[in-house]
Amino acid sequence: MANSSQTDIWALADLETPWCLHTVVTLRVAEHMAAGKPVADADPETLRRVLKHLAGKGVFVEEPDGTFTLNDAARQLMDPAIRLGLDLNGIGGRMAGAWSTLPSAVRAGRSMYQEQFQRSFWDDLGANPPIAESFHRLMGPEGHGIPDPGLTDWSQVQTVVDVGGGEGWLLAEILRANPHLKGTLVDLPEAVANAPKVFENAGVGSRAEVSAQSFFEPLPAGRDVYVLKKVLSNWADPEALQILRRCAEAIGKTGVLITDVSPHPSPELLMLVLVGGKGRTKDDLAALAAQAGLQIVNQHGSLVELRATASQ
Repeated sequence: MANSSQTDIWALADLETPWCLHTVVTLRVAEHMAAGKPVADADPETLRRVLKHLAGKGVFVEEPDGTFTLNDAARQLMDPAIRLGLDLNGIGGRMAGAWSTLPSAVRAGRSMYQEQFQRSFWDDLGANPPIAESFHRLMGPEGHGIPDPGLTDWSQVQTVVDVGGGEGWLLAEILRANPHLKGTLVDLPEAVANAPKVFENAGVGSRAEVSAQSFFEPLPAGRDVYVLKKVLSNWADPEALQILRRCAEAIGKTGVLITDVSPHPSPELLMLVLVGGKGRTKDDLAALAAQAGLQIVNQHGSLVELRATASQ
């Protein structure tokens, strides 16, 4: 076993704690405790063993009489974002299962998600509406909070396109905060199905339209600003370049593309096992964008603005 001067490899390799957390979230143990109810679909003795392990890690409290109660850490398991990410019945189960494909992904240099689930990630979502629904909830305000609409100075902008914007939460916030704007949401039909409701609830339905399509197809052209947020990291370089080329076609010589970059190199291993994607630094993006005829002209934190290169 490792001594105090060595890294504890066994502690780093611990799978017991993560799977115990997945299990209690999937069974809604914290919610049952908060309501003072037993977990009906769990063997009490086996559940006690799981809770005892977690209590030893600081999640739940083992009382002197052998029962377990909530503490601040355990209450976090009722948070919608954590619940969506850990519940094995939804997208949390897909993310957990995808890790078993990491050795194959390292050998192949790409996502091997289909080894575990028989389809690519995006095809899997298309074939499993309940999984897709939990994914979109995780990507939306329930999981990631209300999007920040302050991506740029919108005062001189009239039209905006959110490329790959899912259910339209970000576009809804942009339009709500800027009543003079009109917007277009672009994503696959199954991704945008709930968008009209999102727009109506935000009070922007009359200023928002939906283009139900792939962003590998020609995009609605001639708008002022195109937003590509949390999209490129879902794709390997060849596909990311295709997306940037579609954006370059659409923005022409006068439009602006806003996208995000990683502040520093990151392994982004979850993106690798799910979709073969990766985070890109500003320099990484600049090199890729140049191939699409785009150049970075401004940066605000993790967001960059791109325009057509002078030669375009």
